[in-house]
Amino acid sequence: MLLSIVSILLLSISSLFFSQLAIAATTATVAATVTVQNVSVSVASGTVSYGTLGTNASAGTNGSNTQTATNNGNIAEDFNITGQNSANWTLANSAGTDTYVHQFCTASCASAPTNYTKLTTSYAALGAGNVAASGAQTFDLYITSPTSSSVFTQQSVNVTIQAVAH
Repeated sequence: MLLSIVSILLLSISSLFFSQLAIAATTATVAATVTVQNVSVSVASGTVSYGTLGTNASAGTNGSNTQTATNNGNIAEDFNITGQNSANWTLANSAGTDTYVHQFCTASCASAPTNYTKLTTSYAALGAGNVAASGAQTFDLYITSPTSSSVFTQQSVNVTIQAVAH
């Protein structure tokens, strides 16, 4: 019996000791937030009509229809640009039979094709990059038609602007 009383006393004393340790604990909260990045671009006016050109002739926007790529995202972006082959013409470094040249310019564009860069079917940097959210990059376009062509219908010579996270 005495052994039982001693055991109960020891158990009671040890539970008091351990319960005081649990009461001494505290907590704190770390406030954490997150925003998903949004990479987005729009182009205004987004339409260029060069009209009807003769063979080996050139036309450009040269300030009359300057395009504006705008960062619609929520982070800094780099813009890239690419041209395309049309249904019947090939985009090339120089005009030839059923091959045309398409170029872009981001600064000092009044004297085309001076300061213009030839487009390819691969992406190239459009401007210096690091365009802030809501920021913009303007650019002009300049086209030279084929030196000769077997196709005399309107060709779609679209330009694509790509936005990537800076």
